Amino acid sequence: MEMRKINKILVANRGEIAVRVMRTAKEMGIQTVAVYSEADRDSPHVHYADEAVCVGPPLSAESYLRGDKIIQICKDLQVDAIHPGYGFLSENARFARDVTDNGIIFIGPSPEAIEVMGDKLAAKNTVAEYDVPMVPGVNHAVTEVDEAAKIAEQIGYPVLIKASAGGGGKGMRVVEQPDDLEEQMKRAISEATSAFGDGSVFVEKFITSPRHIEIQVLGDQHGNLVYLFERECSIQRRHQKVIEEAPSSVLTPEKREAMGKAALGVAKSCNYYGAGTVEFIVDANLDFFFLEMNTRLQVEHPVTEEITGVDLVKEQIYVAEGRALSFAQEDLKIKGHAMEVRVYAEDPTNGFLPDIGRLQTYIRPQGPGVRVDDGFEQGMDIPIYYDPMISKLVTFGDNREMAIERMLRAIKEYRITGITTTLAFCAYVLKHEAFTSGNFDTKFVEKFFDPEELKKKDPEYEQIASALAAYLIDGRKTQTAVNGNGQLSKWKLRARN
Repeated sequence: MEMRKINKILVANRGEIAVRVMRTAKEMGIQTVAVYSEADRDSPHVHYADEAVCVGPPLSAESYLRGDKIIQICKDLQVDAIHPGYGFLSENARFARDVTDNGIIFIGPSPEAIEVMGDKLAAKNTVAEYDVPMVPGVNHAVTEVDEAAKIAEQIGYPVLIKASAGGGGKGMRVVEQPDDLEEQMKRAISEATSAFGDGSVFVEKFITSPRHIEIQVLGDQHGNLVYLFERECSIQRRHQKVIEEAPSSVLTPEKREAMGKAALGVAKSCNYYGAGTVEFIVDANLDFFFLEMNTRLQVEHPVTEEITGVDLVKEQIYVAEGRALSFAQEDLKIKGHAMEVRVYAEDPTNGFLPDIGRLQTYIRPQGPGVRVDDGFEQGMDIPIYYDPMISKLVTFGDNREMAIERMLRAIKEYRITGITTTLAFCAYVLKHEAFTSGNFDTKFVEKFFDPEELKKKDPEYEQIASALAAYLIDGRKTQTAVNGNGQLSKWKLRARN
């Protein structure tokens, strides 16, 4: 195939992933273009790029999702390629097709691969020919309760009703007994229709005590495919990941190879090229079942980079240029252990609700084995329009214990005030016996997390409690509850409410 050198990349995204892509591009001598909404005018990714263009108002639908505007910017600025990051347009097959139709390189898989893997039912049917373990259930859309009841009876309760076009836990319902099936199915269909414009659902066996383990794959446009081992992603809230690590603490070399080969089968089924992730559900016996394929770079890709030494963004760019992979499966080895915690602007003691505000203090941890991928600076506001993730904190060590210890040290060094974050929750998890022993699953929060315990262990909460007690005793605003401006701080106000 014809090689096309990329000289200028537009990153169709924002925040930390935009900065992360641009860093690799700059190392490769490639010019970068940022797009930004009016809410992100002063964001680091805007200043980091060689050129930046406002793409619209704050709402995503009017800015980062405007593929037509982004393509026109590429034409105006003689851009060779678009990197979509993750989220927004990254798994939009129509956008990928429009990009290539306009003579611009899409740094990602083919539109056809995005299309088939974006529909869970189509993905199941496509993968079925490649001897990939599947969760017991059916591979077609179910709309009638009677049919769903028959399927559930055959495979046994509990069952999972799941939106075909879904993601992020939307359109998903666990049904424990027959009497609940009709109501839960109607809810799943309604939620799927509202969220995705597609009410198709399927019914499959619900795996109790599941682990969420995914395999990173990488392929070129010449038919070469490799897997870069696994990531353990079982620590979640609201079906979304919070802590990831590589490798998993429970996989044997034999199980790792079996999962890797299954992931390559999934990739082959859709002639995949670029970076992608095959996700599996793993049960208590370590039997694994295909869940879905994400046809993009994952949020948690840094932990794979740390244990393999492979820059996945660089490889994405090389593949998009038409180059063959420069390494084979036997060249890849696991070295050490990596941890990633997602630092969200959320309050873990209040149902992980977003806590939007200003980063009054923002000081990153440093030192050996510490990496921070972020898109904010001190003094910036966390916009209400987008995902509330502030950063990804990554640590690397010779082994799992060292990676955990290093992460706990880095969390202590991370200074963030003005908003509540998930850092204290992440430290709670990392110290918990279930996590350190490796004996955990996706139900960690339900089984082990006690918000009251977190308040007791968090010095900031203790400070709030003391300030509140003093306020109630004195009946007036005490000095301990007043900030430097003579006003009650946001934390102290929350303590009073």
